[in-house]
Amino acid sequence: MCALRGTKPNPIAKELGISSGAVTRWKNAEDPPSGKTLILLADRLDCSIDYLLGRTDDPVLHQLDSSSSAI
Repeated sequence: MCALRGTKPNPIAKELGISSGAVTRWKNAEDPPSGKTLILLADRLDCSIDYLLGRTDDPVLHQLDSSSSAI
């Protein structure tokens, strides 16, 4: 279950060692989070990076089947 709903961004950012200034820059689309930061956030919130980026409405992390071929 994604822990995003009802979650305030600044306490999570502080927990992960991310400054509140960085969060503000993300909100203002001035400086997007790095890939490493997106991974930290997705892991903490138990959701997919695509969900964080607005590429899907489905917060569930879908893992590839090990028999699938990678691109």
